Amino acid sequence: MVRMVISHGMGGQKAVKVMGILMVLSWAQSTMAAIDCSTVTALVSACSTFITYGAPDPIPGSPCCDAVVGLNSIADSIDNRRSVCRCLMGLIATYNPNATAIATLPGFCGISLGFNLDPNTDCNLVDGAASNE
Repeated sequence: MVRMVISHGMGGQKAVKVMGILMVLSWAQSTMAAIDCSTVTALVSACSTFITYGAPDPIPGSPCCDAVVGLNSIADSIDNRRSVCRCLMGLIATYNPNATAIATLPGFCGISLGFNLDPNTDCNLVDGAASNE
């Protein structure tokens, strides 16, 4: 626990104002920022061997599944889930021959991202919560 001692007078008022501004900026950044596809791509790259060759199957606790769990963690709001969905759909389109491998990652890792990884998924309709299965 962090304790702040604020003295009375101008210095204390300035510290409170600065803290307030920092809190508002932090809140605004976290609520307005959508997930960047480079983050999703970096996480999915931990599964590149499976995506490319179809083996070995990822298992919970493997670096690949840890990355998929990371995707689940950043998909913490409807907007973020939609952003992750769009990024994954872009990867599926880019790596079309390996689309099935990408789509099976959440199942192998025992999680749900809150949407189906399917080329026909409309990411604008994604809602609900991501979860562990």
